Amino acid sequence: MAPKKIQVLLVDDSAAVRQTLASILEDSPDIAVLGAVGDPYLAVNRIAEEVPDVIILDIEMPKMDGLTFLQQIMLQHPIPTIICSSLAVEGSDSIMKALAYGAVDVITKPNLGTRQFFEESKILIQDIVRAAAAARLQRVRPRSDLGVQPKLSADAVLPAAGKKILTETTDKIIVVGASTGGTEALTVFLKALPEDSPGLVIVQHMPENFTRSFALRLDAVCRIQVKEAANKDAVLRGRAIIAPGNFHTMVKRSGAQYFVEVRDGPLVTRHRPSVDVLFRSSAVSAGKNALGVIMTGMGDDGARGMKELKDAGALTVAQDEASCVVFGMPNEAIKLGGVDHVLSLEKIAPFVYAKGLGK
Repeated sequence: MAPKKIQVLLVDDSAAVRQTLASILEDSPDIAVLGAVGDPYLAVNRIAEEVPDVIILDIEMPKMDGLTFLQQIMLQHPIPTIICSSLAVEGSDSIMKALAYGAVDVITKPNLGTRQFFEESKILIQDIVRAAAAARLQRVRPRSDLGVQPKLSADAVLPAAGKKILTETTDKIIVVGASTGGTEALTVFLKALPEDSPGLVIVQHMPENFTRSFALRLDAVCRIQVKEAANKDAVLRGRAIIAPGNFHTMVKRSGAQYFVEVRDGPLVTRHRPSVDVLFRSSAVSAGKNALGVIMTGMGDDGARGMKELKDAGALTVAQDEASCVVFGMPNEAIKLGGVDHVLSLEKIAPFVYAKGLGK
């Protein structure tokens, strides 16, 4: 008997978007489109007939907006929901609210663009649907704050570390990777860090432009500074830098000063930014002065980089299964032997803070 396909319900008032998404999803052998409807009321009727495994939901629609519909779903019958939105800056705050209300991920509205762009978008959208289908959800109360392609490794962007790893500086840095469920996990993690925390560089799989809004929102609620990475940004104590969507971000060093390099490049482990790229660069530039953290997410991005960090002498931490939305990335890193400690989400911040200060 063939494995059951992931059943996806599309909810978007644009027929063109529904058609494009359906074409992308039906191209995968393990995904099927259960239905494609133009507003939330039609979606309710379709769900009454058959509950989908995943919903892809627009925000701005007639009759009922997507945020209201999302809140009702998460209160009554949580279904993994992916927000599909344009890149309009004015929509960014709505995207952050949707993630706070329980959406598991965000994708940008697909367009034909170049063939390479379309193929990359197809890979990312299909993988996000698979991740959403594997997510473990609970009812979320409303909050007012707020076919498979081959995978490239980090070799496509950055050579592996050589025998010599520079460690003359004693300053510690914390490098973090997360994906599905990571926006909420990172909020918990960063809010718990004191003002004198070692500098952080973070990859959260998220579309271009939304990372800036995410960083601004975190900056408003955290004791440390949080900003979207810009090329040559210094990695400083009391600052967290979040890789911008659609760009790889690497840790570099000049003398005793760490900084980030933001650059374009191919998808690595089917992502851009890639956690593997961040972790490998940290193994090369920081070695034993790095602290690696891998959090909730689908797939294996970061697993090989985590092993490289550990082999370079870095201390490595994985979020435990019980506190993950998806125990994919941490589990793969553990299976590769790249993890020193497995901790619940609430324990990661105090642990890495203490280790970063040499305690």
